[in-house]
Amino acid sequence: MTKNNPASDTDIVRAMGNRQDYLPAAGRNGLLPFYDLLTRALGVPAVHRTLIARAGLRPGARVVEIGCGTGNLTMLAKDTHPGIEITGTDPDPLALARAERKAKGRSGIDFRHAYAQDLPFPDASVDHMLSAFMLHHLPTDVKSDAAAEALRILRPGGQLHIVDVGGRMTTADGFMARRMLKGGHVTDNLGDGIPRLLRTAGFDAEEISSTVTRRLGRVTYYRATRPA
Repeated sequence: MTKNNPASDTDIVRAMGNRQDYLPAAGRNGLLPFYDLLTRALGVPAVHRTLIARAGLRPGARVVEIGCGTGNLTMLAKDTHPGIEITGTDPDPLALARAERKAKGRSGIDFRHAYAQDLPFPDASVDHMLSAFMLHHLPTDVKSDAAAEALRILRPGGQLHIVDVGGRMTTADGFMARRMLKGGHVTDNLGDGIPRLLRTAGFDAEEISSTVTRRLGRVTYYRATRPA
């Protein structure tokens, strides 16, 4: 799902059995056939529905998802708002192949191989961007590059809609929260880390809401707007 530039991050990815410079959608390639089942078990579809409901997508909007994995959020957005044009992006070719199979024969939806910090879209060409549980995988420096890239491709007034773990997350938020708080890049998401990241990139950014789920722990929704 994410490109890991520093050597230490690449070592972590390889320690999980991967030879790529990104973290695959399911953590490792061998688990990909179980990815959709796992996300359903964790309650991710309900989080996706909430993110889409808060995004305010309108007919004719040009929408991009960053870190789309097997395409579940991308396709749900299209199902919910048939009038949009949407592209899912991800560096994992195996996950993208699965997404393309699921979306075969549908119009107004496509998938492209891309990293979050290097997206194949012209400046100011996108109305909305979606990101679900992607940002916490990125190393700190890549988070900054990805935020700048999102600002670049959004039109003035365009919005980036994010849901991720973090925010006011504590060990009291459940098993998953305790595991994630032990280390890794999720620490950048804690407190007001995500809004600060987005404001530094040039966005007007705010936390929309935060809730604790039984399986995922604390998930927090954000909206960032490129100034007009």
